[in-house]
Amino acid sequence: MKNDKVTGQGRKVVVVGAGSVGATYCYALAQSGLADEIFLIDRNEELVHGQVLDLVHGQPFFPTVIIGAGTEDDYSDAQLVVVTAGSAQRPGETRLQLLQKNAGIVGSIAESISRRGCQGVMLIVTNPVDVLTYVALKRSGWERSRVIGSGTVLDSARLRHLLGNHCGVDVHNVHAYILGEHGDSEFAAWSMTNVAGIKINDYCPICNKCSDWKAERGKIEQQVREAAYQIINAKGSTHFAVGMSLLKITASILRKQNSVLSVSVMLNGEFGLKDVCLSVPCVVSDGGIEKIISSPLDPEETVLLKRSAAVIKKAIDSLS
Repeated sequence: MKNDKVTGQGRKVVVVGAGSVGATYCYALAQSGLADEIFLIDRNEELVHGQVLDLVHGQPFFPTVIIGAGTEDDYSDAQLVVVTAGSAQRPGETRLQLLQKNAGIVGSIAESISRRGCQGVMLIVTNPVDVLTYVALKRSGWERSRVIGSGTVLDSARLRHLLGNHCGVDVHNVHAYILGEHGDSEFAAWSMTNVAGIKINDYCPICNKCSDWKAERGKIEQQVREAAYQIINAKGSTHFAVGMSLLKITASILRKQNSVLSVSVMLNGEFGLKDVCLSVPCVVSDGGIEKIISSPLDPEETVLLKRSAAVIKKAIDSLS
């Protein structure tokens, strides 16, 4: 379905992929008032038709926004293109086979976005997000600041939630980041973690919630790594918190907020790493990555970041 639409010069977001993640993100975005226009694209036109109808029927209840089914021509004047399209892993299919398939899908989308002369930001969500952010960057030919992955923004939110519960404080007073791969090799940057400005290792004696903080933080970190698996086993997919994490990235881009977020970005010497996309703290604004914050990590974290980069590079090499 292609809706009749009136396009303007406002904040236009194009979402590629009308599945659970793309639709949930559109639902959150429509309610936020961040975008003036939201267009949804998917090869399954019937699904797009249904998702758009379901969204527009809620228009009396959220801020004014144009919502419609889009085409690739909508890339040309989009301020943000969010790519959630991809194939789910099928029974008997290996992760490498899935990677090959999704690399083809995302690479083709990135080329199409570039061909239309889009001057906005491309946000990759499809997994494995770090490898596919690399693919999208190479296939689009864009500068690295404008092609970013959702990375570990959600993982970092999970860490903050668990720390807030553990310490008995409002999650908004907890600052913490998961870095590296959005996957099994990710790790918590404890040297960058604080509660109300107090370093987490100094806060523990005040917190007095556990007798062995080192063991406890290992449990918390493992819970973050396993969170997605638990949700998928229980309900089949993750999409609510994913949609909200994408909304946070979107707000920083459309409102020029300069938020510090652990998005996936191509490194070019930062942290001693090159030619690999992974999550590190970045200032995100209307042009994408405004600045990579090369915060000093402790020696153990540096090793973990390099190990995570090696995992991603191996996956990238498997595509060639």
